[in-house]
Amino acid sequence: MSVLVYTESENGAFKKNAYEVASYAKGIADMLGTDVAAVAFHANGAGDLGTYGVNRLHNATNSSLEKFNAGAYAKAIAQAAKAENAQVVVISSSANSKYLGSLLSVALEAGYVTNVVGLPSSTSPFTVKRSVFTNKAFANTEITTDVKLVGLSQNAYGLKENAVECTVNELATQIEESDLKVHVQSVDKATDKVSIADAEIVVSAGRGLKGPENWGMIEELAEVLGAATACSKPVSDMGWRPHGEHVGQTGKPVATNLYIAIGISGAIQHLAGINASKTKVVINTDPEAPFFKAADYGVVGDAFEVVPALIEKLKAFKAANS
Repeated sequence: MSVLVYTESENGAFKKNAYEVASYAKGIADMLGTDVAAVAFHANGAGDLGTYGVNRLHNATNSSLEKFNAGAYAKAIAQAAKAENAQVVVISSSANSKYLGSLLSVALEAGYVTNVVGLPSSTSPFTVKRSVFTNKAFANTEITTDVKLVGLSQNAYGLKENAVECTVNELATQIEESDLKVHVQSVDKATDKVSIADAEIVVSAGRGLKGPENWGMIEELAEVLGAATACSKPVSDMGWRPHGEHVGQTGKPVATNLYIAIGISGAIQHLAGINASKTKVVINTDPEAPFFKAADYGVVGDAFEVVPALIEKLKAFKAANS
């Protein structure tokens, strides 16, 4: 019996969330007195996973699984889980993992708990803490099925090194054409930018910037911080920024270490989508803006004065410490 973890990769390289879920799986394995096995698709190497406690990597190189396919991936992961006799399966809270989570739950007849924020408080009964009500509260949830499926919330556990030797095996998948109900024709990405899904810092802006021509300073601040850029819903609706940058309850949810909101009033839908971020900084001219009530730090001021000054200070700090 082992703990099985699905480790996401892209173009052969493991994503940051793969190392976080591996760290978390190792924590559960230690509680259960067992080891960790991982499943990946078209990943290169296993050394990095070994750093975070993975003993075995089952790597699927079937050509039909080169692009993400929720149904086929769920079937392949279920096959690995049954071969490992895994009683606990861990996935991330990425868009892809959330998509396959319900399918994997059915394939394994497993109770599925999402938005988990920490190690189980008990393994008998198996009880985990999860965020609920758009991250406004927590619930202790017991999973009573023989197989438990845990969806770890982004940035909830962090990366914890626990080096072991990791061996790599080919995952012999039994995927049929009927499992491939969706076919990916192409994937278009902005390869020169930090993605919102993988970012630890997000710099987001709203209508307070007055127009798309003023986004240069937002992009410059993001570049200095190594952050992703994002925006509020009205900004994407007006076409100032791509819809892929829209964060919030109706856009992309974020759970970053640092979220900087510039010129965003803080509508409830926006707050619901970013509330899981650990530290929230708000820059706004309106001291009564709702966002200030949710912020850890707030600056009442004109973004066109505050942001350039912040960029200058950050550049000076980096130069002094380089």
